[in-house]
Amino acid sequence: MRKFPVLLSTIVAASTITLSTTSISAESTADLNKKIDALQQQQKQLEEKQGKLQRDTDKTDKKINKNLDKQGSVEKEIHSIDTDLQKTLEQITTKETEISNTNQQIKELGKQIQKLKKEITILKERIAKREGLLKDRLRNIQQNGGSMKYIEVILGSKSFGDFISRSSAVNTIMDQDKSIMEQHEADKIAVEKNKVDVENKKSEVEERKQSLQAQKQDLVALKGQLDKQLSKKETLMASLEEEHKELEAYKVSVEEEQEILAQQAEAAEKAKQLAQSQKSELEQLAKEKAEQQAKQEAKQSKSNHPSSANNSSGSSSNSSGGSAPAPAPEQNMGGDMMYPISAPITSHYGTRWGSMHHGTDFGAPIGTPVRSAASGVVIMTNSASQAGMSGYGNVILVSHNINGQSYTTLYAHLNSIGVSQGQTVSAGQVIGASGNTGQSTGPHLHFEVHRGGWNGSKSNSIDPMTVLN
Repeated sequence: MRKFPVLLSTIVAASTITLSTTSISAESTADLNKKIDALQQQQKQLEEKQGKLQRDTDKTDKKINKNLDKQGSVEKEIHSIDTDLQKTLEQITTKETEISNTNQQIKELGKQIQKLKKEITILKERIAKREGLLKDRLRNIQQNGGSMKYIEVILGSKSFGDFISRSSAVNTIMDQDKSIMEQHEADKIAVEKNKVDVENKKSEVEERKQSLQAQKQDLVALKGQLDKQLSKKETLMASLEEEHKELEAYKVSVEEEQEILAQQAEAAEKAKQLAQSQKSELEQLAKEKAEQQAKQEAKQSKSNHPSSANNSSGSSSNSSGGSAPAPAPEQNMGGDMMYPISAPITSHYGTRWGSMHHGTDFGAPIGTPVRSAASGVVIMTNSASQAGMSGYGNVILVSHNINGQSYTTLYAHLNSIGVSQGQTVSAGQVIGASGNTGQSTGPHLHFEVHRGGWNGSKSNSIDPMTVLN
């Protein structure tokens, strides 16, 4: 934007005043006041939006902190369940070892029982033989006429030596009979005792095995409960982690949108300062022009020469005619914008492929000049992911104020950017070149118009064709 003199010399000719008037933006003071008021209103709205976004950020921070607290609590519960589960698994392993040892004992007892059965069979055979021997002895006694009298055998000795022999024989027979009877009785007792001991031991081991199996089943059931609790807590933790990611992403989105709002506020302030400067220049120029005309009228009143009056009148008329306002660049014939590029339209504003298309696409080869649709201030230039702009690739946002209404235009998928943030641009000025960056299906310019500021939800977008001239 050209700078204008703050004070004009009173000796400058009227024609010079006329040229200076023509060089200033043709907007009237009233128009500039209207623009300043609109920009102030826009700044107020931006401040309100920034306040809302800050409140959203604060709320999101609280939600994030609450989420982290929950995660910490759930993590402790998971750790506790893990500890209990580990102990339970160790106990199950111990019980399985005990059951395995008990099964081994039962197996050994089974071998002992088999051995005892064989011993019992042998004992039963001995008992049977002894019983047969005793039966034969009794049978012989009965056949010889009654019970044998050992005293008669001894007294029937023919000599002392025969007496001794007979006495020894009788003692031997008696000892043998006694031994047979004692052994017989002992074998019977041993058989019964061994039988009872083995059965009792087997019953005891079986009971212990059943007890161990019941304990194992309880532990397995406890493990099942712990597994369910752990699964539930892990699902909750996964949900909290996902929620945390979403909250963090939302917070980043809000912060990035706050940054864009700050840039929009900065652009609005710059536009307001520019309008105020233009207003001051117009007021100063009008004041100087009035003073010059007053001096010329005073000079003419002192002169009675008609030609001088006519010339003065003509000069005044020319000066007045030379300052006639011309259409302001940012008004663009009734507030319309100019086309940003010379290229055919390939996709219009509206629903496309099942979702909203918030702009108009112009099919153009890479490198085609892209122009600002109206005069304004560059809000931002961006070639990275920011506030939902990841699909735009290289993008430019420009703030405009047309007939008291603020607009924001967006130029996306650019191959190159020729302006910088905060730069003032005029209508039709080349600001970049079309390209195929970001999520683009081919070389083209994606052009958006927003009534007011740009936001991530694109709630202010309008059909560009309604404002393009």
